[in-house]
Parts: sequence; C-alpha cells; structure tokens
Amino acid sequence: MEVNWRQIHAARNSYAALSAACGQEGFSLRPVDQPAPDVTCYSLNSLNEPYYRDEIAGADCITIVGGPHATACPREVAEYADYVIVGEGEFTLPRLLTQLESGGNGKIPGVATAYFSPPVTSTVRLDAYPAFSEKQGYVEITRGCPFACGYCQTPQIFGHCMRHRSIDAIARYANRYEHARFVSPNAFAYGSDGIHPRWEKIEALFKQLRNQIFFGTFPSEVRPEFVCAESLSLVNRYCTNTKLHFGVQSGSDPVLERLHRGHTADAGIRAVELCNEYSITPVVDFIVGFPFETDEDQLATVDLIEWVARYGKVHVHRFMPLPGTPLAGTTARSLLPETEKICGKLAVSGKLTGSWNDPAIRFFKTPFK
Repeated sequence: MEVNWRQIHAARNSYAALSAACGQEGFSLRPVDQPAPDVTCYSLNSLNEPYYRDEIAGADCITIVGGPHATACPREVAEYADYVIVGEGEFTLPRLLTQLESGGNGKIPGVATAYFSPPVTSTVRLDAYPAFSEKQGYVEITRGCPFACGYCQTPQIFGHCMRHRSIDAIARYANRYEHARFVSPNAFAYGSDGIHPRWEKIEALFKQLRNQIFFGTFPSEVRPEFVCAESLSLVNRYCTNTKLHFGVQSGSDPVLERLHRGHTADAGIRAVELCNEYSITPVVDFIVGFPFETDEDQLATVDLIEWVARYGKVHVHRFMPLPGTPLAGTTARSLLPETEKICGKLAVSGKLTGSWNDPAIRFFKTPFK
C-alpha cells in the first residue's frame, strides 16, 4: 500500500515525527504536492484547513487528516475526509494504516469517520518514538501544559500533565546535527511538572549535548515567570542563542487573569529587565483584540509593547478564536487607531513583527491564490 504525505509548510515537524513513527511499522510516508493513491495523509491547523477542504473532499484516494483542527473538530473534518486522527498520531496513524492494509474498516480508538468515533484511549510516551528519522525535524522534548490559557489548543490536544523525552533520547537525536533546536510549550519547564522548574534537569541535558544549543527560542519559547537568574545563567553558559522568546500576551492584569495565564504584566516587565542584565535580547509575544478587552486594556498592552520595544523585540498577533479552546466561537474586537499606529511605527523601525491585522500571516510564507 502506497502512503503519501501532503506537503504543507506549517506541518513540517509533524511530518518528521510521524514519518519516523510510521517507518518503525514499515510504512514510508512519501511527500506529495497533491493527493495520490493509495492513501494521502494531511496535518491541518484551523487557518489552513479551509484551503485544503475541497482538495481532500475530491481526492481519488483514501484520505487521513490529523492535526490541531482535526482534533478540535473531528465531526466537521469527517464530512469530507475518510478518516480523522484525533489527538496524537504516533501510535494511532501506524495502527490505522496497518488495519487498512489488511482490509479493516479503521474502527479503532482515536480514529473518527462519518459513521463512528471511538474515543482516544492512548497517550504517547515520547521515548517510545523517534524524534525524527531521515526527515529532519526539531527534537520535541516536552508535551502537555498545566496551564489553561483561554486561546491555546496545546492542553486541549496534549493534556495538562507534562511529558518529557529523556535526556539520553534527546541527546541521541540532537547530537546528529550542528545546531540543536527543540519543540516545547515551555523549554524552561523541561523535566518538571510545568510549574516548579528543575534547573538541574536542564543543566544535565545541556551537558549531554555536543553541538550548538538554541534553547528558549522558536519553537521552544518560555514563560515569563521562568525567566530568572538560574535560567539566564544556564543560557549564557551553555547556549548559542543571544535572544529569549517568551509570551506576556497582554499589558492588562484583568485580561491576563481572565485568560488564566498564571502571571501578571509585572512578570513580563521583570523578565525583560533580567534579560537585559544578562545581555540577552528579549523577544516578547503579545495578542491584541481579545473579545473582552476594553479600550483601557488594549491601551495598557500598547504601552507595554512600546516599553518592551526599547529593550528588545516585540511579536504581535491579532486574537483568533481557535476551536476546542475556551474562547472558541468568540469574535476578536476591533483595534484602536492608536494600536495600529504604534504597531505600524515599530514595525517600520524593525522593532516589531507579527500579524496584528491578519492572523493568517503567521502560518503562511506566501499568500494562497
């Protein structure tokens, strides 16, 4: 049975991980630019899903769709795809392919169709699967997040308990390349419960790595309350990166509380100040346009954005209600003229990047035609 993988820019790391997992079971995922027989697999997020929906519905082959959007909206996706992977794919996708190859109907836990939807009954142990094989990807070191930020799909997909790949396994994959880069919802939470950091675990990991380490940069950002003397000392001592990427998201404490962020705006200010003390450039994420954001809330965020831009870089995005999150189904509020003016001015000066007007820009390198 020929198994293909639809190449999509935003799903490159998923391809690396799932190609490795399927390879263990004897299935090679062949990259393609259009659906092809016998089976074509997709990984979609909620922004790019509309662009592939008609392609999948009209495909002359078996189609399997996974990813964040499929996990959040399995019934919707099952209307046009043959099979929908709900949740993590390393165990479920090879199991589904094996059953289809033997003539089965695909009715297994974690796979939804228009006719059935057995619940997910498994959780992936990261060490049980390769980080990647010949298809290089970043090394995923952690899954899950104990927080419940209102806009975020991570805990909805991977749960609230953090799961970590072992130090030996991380080193085995990371040391194959000149640069070690990682995937984590909070790199500074490695080895911990996600709330109480374990700096000795991170240092033990660094000591096992023999190449240039990039830690706390995309796609392994950190949380502001984890930026402290211990974490910054480790970065300066072991890592190559001179920037640290973390999310503050709002300059308004009432907004942060309503989002269940678990920190205040002052935590973001302190993180920026500490980065400067350690000669590390802070790169700080903000989201504007939350549905419950008042004018005063938004102006407080703009004030903090301007302040951060004096000491580092700012990354700003317009709020987008993602399915499966507490804020699903809401609508982003309008931006104040002052917000657009300040973001535009800082962008021209090179201090700010992002997509504060069009959230789709963050997922696409070039516009779809």
